[in-house]
Amino acid sequence: MKNILKITIALVFIMTLSSCWTDKSKPNYQYMPDMYHSVGYETYSTNPNYANGMTTQLPAEGTIARGKVPYDYPNSNEGYEDAKLNSKNPLEVNEANLANGKKMYDIYCISCHGKAGAGDGVLVQRDKFLGVPNYKDRAITEGSIYHVIMHGRNLMGSHSSQLTAKERWQTTMYVEQLRTELLK
Repeated sequence: MKNILKITIALVFIMTLSSCWTDKSKPNYQYMPDMYHSVGYETYSTNPNYANGMTTQLPAEGTIARGKVPYDYPNSNEGYEDAKLNSKNPLEVNEANLANGKKMYDIYCISCHGKAGAGDGVLVQRDKFLGVPNYKDRAITEGSIYHVIMHGRNLMGSHSSQLTAKERWQTTMYVEQLRTELLK
């Protein structure tokens, strides 16, 4: 029994040592060689793998990018009026949403619209922008506020690239709260 154990240990030791001195110039077998040596294409170069021959492809029609929420109101006066009447905030009015709405308002809106929404922000006081509306002077709804944040209107540019859909609705919620306070 001891001899069998000694022979087994010796064989394992010899096999282990022999595996260390193989011919490195001879390549190993590859199951899928294309995975080891893939062809890289430059972004705007030609690519024979696509029907149009280009590497850069447009997204498939009807798809929505990850993290994006579709907004069905066009950037036009008709879209503004439609959003004003029909678009509703999907978020619940609560302290967390209002707090984040205030935070976003303080970052993106306060410089023009002012702390209370009276159109007296720092840029207006320094005569950089004139005619920024007071929230109480406008017939606005949650849909029209969101639409203006999304697409911009008149002198105000779009803020859709700076704010997510949820943040836009939270900012809308906070602007409505400011408007209610101004109307008192």
